Parts: sequence; structure tokens; C-alpha cells
Amino acid sequence: MSSSAPGVSIAGAGFIILGATSIQWSAAIVQPVLERLGPVATSGWRFLVGSIILMGATRPHLRQWRREQWRSAIILGVTLAFMSVSFYQAIARIPLGSAVTIEFLGPLSVAVFGHRSWRHFSFAFLAAIGVVLLAHPGGGVTFTGAIFALLSGLGWGVYVFAAARLGGATTGFGGLAVSMSVSALVTLPWALSKMPLVLHHPTLGGRLFIVGFMSIVLGFASEFQALRRLSPAAAGVLMSLDPAIAFAIGALILHERATTWVLVGLVCVVMAGAGVTMDRSAPEETLTL
Repeated sequence: MSSSAPGVSIAGAGFIILGATSIQWSAAIVQPVLERLGPVATSGWRFLVGSIILMGATRPHLRQWRREQWRSAIILGVTLAFMSVSFYQAIARIPLGSAVTIEFLGPLSVAVFGHRSWRHFSFAFLAAIGVVLLAHPGGGVTFTGAIFALLSGLGWGVYVFAAARLGGATTGFGGLAVSMSVSALVTLPWALSKMPLVLHHPTLGGRLFIVGFMSIVLGFASEFQALRRLSPAAAGVLMSLDPAIAFAIGALILHERATTWVLVGLVCVVMAGAGVTMDRSAPEETLTL
């Protein structure tokens, strides 16, 4: 991204915020499904619903695809499956806002190591302090939940690069549709194991459809468009609003309450992301997948 193209950066930021809101909102309304199906099966059904909608809407011409396009789509699909399952395992154990804040260390690390300056490493240290505050006794964060959130953050960091790579190799949303289909295939055994329960409870199926549409079709499609307009490091730091959005949605829909230390931890992480965002003096480095 060049500073001489403000329209591009504004559009990219808008897509990032829209995607974050859709994904975090869907994470809030999926909670009853997690209790019935479990994190892995729920994630599988989400991908299944989303991939069917995207494939039906885009109908990509797969016979014309090159090896590079297939490679990029498969990498992104496997990454998304890993990230989603880890995230659902996390929010099944700890509050949504805390899970997203810990998970945000992934894209923040992308931004920090994309610049590699002491100033940016100091922002990373500030973010680490924030995560420690989130995990204080009484904050609602368990060790297992935090580990799953960190694993999801690892997937998120790779996702930033993988989605940008696929966006450059394909046009429209066909590439995203194929990637989501790969994610659906990876998690399909767990989804099918819960099919009798879904078929006998239409309300579960309806909620899964809403979650799949909000998170996969609207959420990830918005982020996919953003990553076509932004560099991976820029996208990583613009995602610093994700924890704040998640805390707001968690309080509004799930009635989750945060302690003072949790809020201080949130502020530390968001400030770290904002600090890296505003400091664009160092050249960015890219990662080859």
C-alpha cells in the first residue's frame, strides 16, 4: 500500500472493520451451537454452509486454474480450518473479548516483524503486558483457553499472508470459495458426525446458516477484499480494533463483564496495534508462503 493512494487505504480499512464486526458478531451468536455440537463440528458446519453459498454464487472455472492458484487456495483453506477450530475451542472456554485480544497477537506479530525496529518491538512488549493482565486470576481466562487463542492467533498471522497471496493470484471471490471448500473438507468428518442432531433440531441448522453467512460469506469476503488493497503488515495493524469490537459485542449480546485489569489489558493491546499503525516510517518486509 502506498501513502499516495488514500482511497485504497480507506476502502481497505472499511472492509477490515466490516469483516471484523461480522465475524465477532457471528462468534457471539454461535455460543448455543458450541454447547450442543462442540467447537470442531460447529466450525465444520460453518465452513460447509459458507462454502456452498460461495461456490454457488461464484461458480469458479476450476479447469482453467493454474498450479499456483490451487496451491494458494489450499494453503489458505488449511490455515482457515486450523484458525477457526482453535478459535472456537478458545471461546468455548474463555470470554469472547479476551479470546480475540489474545488471538490478535498473531496479526500484531506480522506487523512488528514486518518492520523490525526497536520501536515496534516495544509495542509488542506492551501487547504482551496486556495479555498478562487479561490472564490474571479472576479475569475468566483459563490456561487451556489461552493456549487455543494463541494457536488461533498463529493461524491468523499466516492467514494475513495466505489471503493476500490468493487475492493476487485470483479475481473475484472464486479463490475464496475454493479455500472455504478446502476448509470444509478438512473439518467434514466432525460436521457429519453431528448431522443427525442438526437434522432433528431445525433451530440449530438455522443458526448455523446465519453464522456461516455472517462469518464466511460477509466476514471473510470483506477481509479478502481488504487484503487485496493493503499490505500484510498494514492489514495486521488495522486489525487492532478487533479486540475492542469483540469486547463490545460480548458485552452487548453475551452480557460478558470485564474486570478493570481486563480492560487495562485490552487498552494495552489496542494501543500497541495503534502505535504500530501510526508509525509507518520503516520499510515493510514480506513473507513468502
